[in-house]
Amino acid sequence: MVAATGLGRGSLYGAFGDKHSLYVKALDGYVESMVEHNHHELRLADGSAKQRLTGHIRRLVQMTLADHNRRGCLVSKSAAELASSDREVAKHTKRMLDTWRRDLAATLAEAQADGDISAGRDTRALASLLLTLLRGMESTRTQGASTSVISTAGEQAIELVFDVSHA
Repeated sequence: MVAATGLGRGSLYGAFGDKHSLYVKALDGYVESMVEHNHHELRLADGSAKQRLTGHIRRLVQMTLADHNRRGCLVSKSAAELASSDREVAKHTKRMLDTWRRDLAATLAEAQADGDISAGRDTRALASLLLTLLRGMESTRTQGASTSVISTAGEQAIELVFDVSHA
């Protein structure tokens, strides 16, 4: 951080208090940007709900594949490594996942109202399944899953959500 910002350690600690506070502040900023981006992509962008959700899934696949060093997402790593023992980290990671799930559910409900998802399907449950699948794609990629495995998983998620055989 010192090298990246050009600030001295004293200045960084003066602004944030300690390493943990600096980490939580960075995590909070990252979570806020992800919440805003996901919300815009799923709820506010142009196109039908089906188009927005399909684009969202495909963008996440591409982001996952673009992580050539397989470092993964700050939120995922924070949740996996710290959330069980750090309430502040857990609060931030939970906020992102809960907000993302709500935006997915609202977009799925809109697609259902548009006739792109069968009327009998539970869009909140489908949102939970989709969120788990999307987070799992990143996790399996960091563990060595191939490009084809991740790409296929993304396309299968789209088929599952929109029940392509129904169309």
